[in-house]
Amino acid sequence: MTSNNRYMLSSVKNALRLLRSFTLEEPEKKVTDLAESLGLGKSTVSRLLSTLESEGFVIKDEETRKYRLGLSILHLNTVLTSHLEITRESQPVLEQLVNEVEETAHVAQLEDMEVIYVNRVECRHPVRILSHIGRRNPLHCTSSGKVLLAFQGDHKVELYIDQKGLQPYTLKTITDPEKLKMELETIKKQGYAISIEERMEGVTSIAAPIKDYTGKVKYALTVIGPVHRMNPYHPQMIHKVINAAKEISERLGYWRN
Repeated sequence: MTSNNRYMLSSVKNALRLLRSFTLEEPEKKVTDLAESLGLGKSTVSRLLSTLESEGFVIKDEETRKYRLGLSILHLNTVLTSHLEITRESQPVLEQLVNEVEETAHVAQLEDMEVIYVNRVECRHPVRILSHIGRRNPLHCTSSGKVLLAFQGDHKVELYIDQKGLQPYTLKTITDPEKLKMELETIKKQGYAISIEERMEGVTSIAAPIKDYTGKVKYALTVIGPVHRMNPYHPQMIHKVINAAKEISERLGYWRN
């Protein structure tokens, strides 16, 4: 590989890192902010932004001198989600579930030892929670994350604990490895997971596994709401979430005995 090719690949990687640095919490950033967070020179960041801006991937606010993501990102997202099988098959099930439980529902999957949300249907009275489409969250303190981790096997659980750690996000976050392992075993036996203020105060959730045609747990169906309104331990809620997850599994080709 020539030095020029290596430079081009490095530039592409840095451009992708730059795009991923924009978050829901920080949707707008200045050149200096991006340079500092990415560990790049301001001139390098400026060149990358100019290129991305010319293609509509970022937009510059001339008054604040800050950049934000452009509409080209939305176009790519639309193309991707419209062709994802899990999005197509889960959409009607999520809509029906949200109509019944009157809380927001999501589908999440495991990626790079994090949970990422790939589909979402909001209820009529949503609350601000950390679970928008594309959002990444830890595994050990979210119901969807615990479901996905529970069915990965002991080796993956140990790997997650060693590499990611059990960071406390609230006073209720599980930080004891043995306690987490015990809960994961319970989740496998009962077929669902519950998280009450483990990731974010005031928020609770319940999740159940979604299987693909091979019987492998590939996704998790989650219902999320505020603690003052939603009781994840209610038998009817548990029943509806588990059944909805099973319905999506069947739509993906899984045949249960």
